[in-house]
Amino acid sequence: MTKDLTTGKIMPILIRFTIPLVLGNLFQLTYNAVDSIIVGHFVGKEALAAVGICNPISTLMILFLNGLCMGASILMGMQYGAKDYDTLHRQISTTMLSGVIFSLILSTACILFARPILILMQADASILSLTTEYLQIIFWGLVFTFLYNFFSSTLRALGDSNTPLYFLMISAVLNILGDLFFVVVLKAGSNGCAVSTVLSEALCCVFCVIYIQKKVPLLRLGKKWLVFDRSLLLRTIAYGWTSALQQATVQLGKLGIQAIVNTMGVSVAAAFAIVNRIDDFAYTPEQNIAHAMTALMAQNKGAGKKDRMREGFRCGMILEIIYGLIVFALCFLFAREFMLCFIKDEEVIGHGVIYLHLISLMYILPAVTNGIQGYFRGIGDLKITLISSFVNMGIRVLAAAPLVFKMHLGIEALPYSYLAGWIAMLTVELPLLLRKVHSK
Repeated sequence: MTKDLTTGKIMPILIRFTIPLVLGNLFQLTYNAVDSIIVGHFVGKEALAAVGICNPISTLMILFLNGLCMGASILMGMQYGAKDYDTLHRQISTTMLSGVIFSLILSTACILFARPILILMQADASILSLTTEYLQIIFWGLVFTFLYNFFSSTLRALGDSNTPLYFLMISAVLNILGDLFFVVVLKAGSNGCAVSTVLSEALCCVFCVIYIQKKVPLLRLGKKWLVFDRSLLLRTIAYGWTSALQQATVQLGKLGIQAIVNTMGVSVAAAFAIVNRIDDFAYTPEQNIAHAMTALMAQNKGAGKKDRMREGFRCGMILEIIYGLIVFALCFLFAREFMLCFIKDEEVIGHGVIYLHLISLMYILPAVTNGIQGYFRGIGDLKITLISSFVNMGIRVLAAAPLVFKMHLGIEALPYSYLAGWIAMLTVELPLLLRKVHSK
């Protein structure tokens, strides 16, 4: 069901909108983690390292597509808030058509260049073939990834954050069952996890289409799904491209970090694969709160309600800081228990516990930066989010290299490099935020 976010008390609206986003992503992260847990327990650390190496590469492509959807959803939110339904319909169809074509081209290119990418990433030669096969299978599903993100972003722009949760829940269950079938029963190794992921995403897209046809009258476009508006495409590219670049910049930084990690051996790579999964659980709710802020601000900008935009920012930052403190306590106190969920290898666990104890102390910083980025996305100022993300990831990689190669700190170098990146990001964002707030 669509929902107007331009009326009502803001804090309850943000909480109600955020909870389904958080639950949906937790389900998604759960079945991503299940891939690693099943591979770690039933295949071995080589396969686990392969999955971990592929994760930032596949995520780069997924986030790039998601960035395009996010940019388009900001426009949709503004159009919905302004009650301009004719433009909204053309915006939706144009985004869908252009996105499908682009994702098919991207998928083909990624499959062809999977092995060279992994060689560039310094993937260990002993697992290069295994890693290449896993990555190529994942790339076959990029078009389904785009379609799901497109439908989800569209529904959220219209105020519905519940429906995407239900689809993800179903998809998560299917993926977990698929993992067990392909890996445990058929002994298909890490490739079985990849096949299960692609199949579950495809089914999720089918469920989205069926639901929209039956339950969302505003999206029953019929032949209008084939309408292509070049002028709207150019505007969508302006928003979507900046958002996609911002998402890609973040993941490129992670790829740079992964390349450095890959030089430290299979055990460290396996530990990093696990802590990345745990990090995802920690960071994602912070991002979800920011996405709720973006949706609320986009609709209220379209409606011209500036006071609600400022109050939405204040309420969102309160939620971000409370969550940041909670996740710090959990990851610091239960670091070893979290690692034991994935693997029993003590060397791998030791590396992971060191990382988690350090990074948990810093989780409050991304909570603040996510809230600020949610504000800037909501008002349509995406260049600031791009610039600050570029600074963050660039400083991370520049700091990690000497800490690893010159000071030989090992995996503990990574939290310190992240700290440097977040501080640099806030240094860029805070003056711009103060200037923007005082100018209104």
